[in-house]
Amino acid sequence: MSWPGQLNLQYSLDGQRTIALDRHHGPLRVLQRLYPEGPAICHHVLVHPPGGIVGGDVLEINAELASGTHALITTPGATRYYRSAGPAAVQQVRARLDPGARLEWLPMETIAYPQCIAENRLQFDLAPGAEMIGWDLLALGLPAAGEHWKRGRYTQRLELPGVWLEQAVIDAEDQRLLDSPLGWAGHRLLGTLWFAAGTALSADRRTDLLDRARAAIGQSTLSSTGGATAPHPRLVVVRVLADRVEPAMQMLVAVRNAWRAAAWQLAPNAPRIWRT
Repeated sequence: MSWPGQLNLQYSLDGQRTIALDRHHGPLRVLQRLYPEGPAICHHVLVHPPGGIVGGDVLEINAELASGTHALITTPGATRYYRSAGPAAVQQVRARLDPGARLEWLPMETIAYPQCIAENRLQFDLAPGAEMIGWDLLALGLPAAGEHWKRGRYTQRLELPGVWLEQAVIDAEDQRLLDSPLGWAGHRLLGTLWFAAGTALSADRRTDLLDRARAAIGQSTLSSTGGATAPHPRLVVVRVLADRVEPAMQMLVAVRNAWRAAAWQLAPNAPRIWRT
């Protein structure tokens, strides 16, 4: 039996304070709303009480950020796609940022369990002057527990309209993709981090973001499997392959902190629920 869930988040300004209106349907809701950095930045912790997504479930998160707002959205733990007997388990995230809004989309990792059939769709629409930092960490199976990802299919779509569109179908039986040195090279975790803007970044600013990302990557134990690039004037992307979540998360957190300081002149202020 499927269990749909929907969460709508609307951010607006009340003076200098970012306030949020949230409405939910089904098992998807806001756990906490926090202001550890002061009233201008709203930290939202989202929770899915069932603890995992199974075949037939559809979770939808919709966020609208008004001009001048700044929201940081995270989760208290991993998103888990469990085994499916047939229908796909779907999570769909859409966010629209008005001019001058800022978003940090920073959920904990996603775990694709053996024999899952999963779809993860992310779309972020940035108006001129809006900016965001986002990431996605995908772990295939639970190798530490001996649960290798030998069967299953995971479809991911990541879109910044007019700027960036990626769609991948990762099949557990696709050994060319998963084991080739031109693919996952035998690793089972892929991390992606991006800085995106609604207006083209200046060459100097784009270079600074790349340099800071590469410096952080160079300090990581995963320096040999991480890299940064700027595929579009409005986008900078970091990738990393790993065997475990923790070192990949540490790398992405370090880059995120460096970008936050460089782009927005903000201290790291990591959500306290993060493990790193």
